[in-house]
Formats: sequence, C-alpha cells, structure tokens
Amino acid sequence: MTVLWNQLIDLQLMLEDQFNETGTIVVESRYDRFSHKGWIHRVWESKLYRRAHIDIIDERDTRGLWMLHCCIFPHTNNPAPIFGFDIVAGRNKITGCFHDYSPAGDINHPMIKWFANNVDELQWNKLRTLPDWAVRIFSPSMIAASNVQSSEEIAQIINTVTCTSKHYLSCVANTNNTVKSTVEEQNYYAQNQKLNPHTPKVMAALGLNEEEVDIFIHQCLFPEI
Repeated sequence: MTVLWNQLIDLQLMLEDQFNETGTIVVESRYDRFSHKGWIHRVWESKLYRRAHIDIIDERDTRGLWMLHCCIFPHTNNPAPIFGFDIVAGRNKITGCFHDYSPAGDINHPMIKWFANNVDELQWNKLRTLPDWAVRIFSPSMIAASNVQSSEEIAQIINTVTCTSKHYLSCVANTNNTVKSTVEEQNYYAQNQKLNPHTPKVMAALGLNEEEVDIFIHQCLFPEI
C-alpha cells in the first residue's frame, strides 16, 4: 500500500457510502462474473437518480495499478447532467483523472453552471487532450489531468470529487419530473463512451474474452435504455 492508494480507496469508500445512503444496490446475476478479487462492480438505483455505478480494478499486487470508474445517471424525466469520474493510479502518481457534470438534456442546467464555477480556477500541471468522442459529450469545464504527482494536486482531486459528488446527490432530484424524456441524450452519452478504444484493451488485458468484453461494456458499463 502507498499513501496515494490509501487516499483513493478512502475516496472510493466515501462514494460508496453516499450511494448506500441514497439508493439501493441492484442485485443482478449479469454482474456476478465481474465482481471478484481485484474487481468490484456495483450498481445502485434510487428515487433521486436512475443509476449509480462504481467499478474498481485493483491490480496493485500484480501490475502496480488501481483504477476507478464512477457514473451517476439522472432519471429520464430529469434534464440534469451525468456525473462522471475516472481515475487511473500507479504507486505514487495518478496517470489519468477525468471528471465532469456532462450535459444530458439541458446544457444550461444550474448544476452544470455550478460545476463550471467550482472547477474554473483549478490548475493542473499537465492537461489531457480529449478525443472527438469525448468532446461530443463532455462539458467545456471537464477536468482532464494526467501525471498528477504533487500532494497539492492529489488533494485537489480528492477535495473536488468529495464536494461535487455530495452536491450532485443533494441537487439532482430538484429537476425530477420536469421533462418528458432524456432517453436519447443519455443513450448518446453511453454510445460515445463505448467508442473509447482503451476500455476493451484494459478488459482484454484482465483476461476477458471478446464476448465478455462486449457484455461488460454494453450491458454493465454503459447500458443503453
């Protein structure tokens, strides 16, 4: 264990505690094959949000690698943004961190404006250039940082996600039942996320065959409605 990994695991547990307090874990057999030693896959549903998802790949012992993926989707009668947070960390540095309130029905939603205001002054040593599929779905204020090593930047990530996750869960239901449907927008987000070429490579490297990779990406990671 390293200081960084301990900090990130504490962040993971904080997110899980928030989902346990606001929702109910979905028990489905299709998730079983993706929940074992070194791999945690959990999904929650709630009156506040449609779906919250955490996926942890813990390869610290074998590859010196720890990864977290988290998404929260609002109900489809709610034009609130999608909460997204991804982080990849080695022993002593974060190689990639991505965080956003992504539009999913209303690009001028007050939660998106709040997110922009709260991350506007954050500074990162090295920014990541986003590919076309990401530009299509993420907000202009998205955090996309790499090679995060300083204690200041690591603390900045942890403090930001702690704040933004709590804000998201406290506000997302405010616009429930205000629109007929955001199914198209939420599916568009999922469709573009599935264009990320790194996801199937990571899954294959973990030993999944082609069929299992397809099931995981399409049915577990970013299922369409």
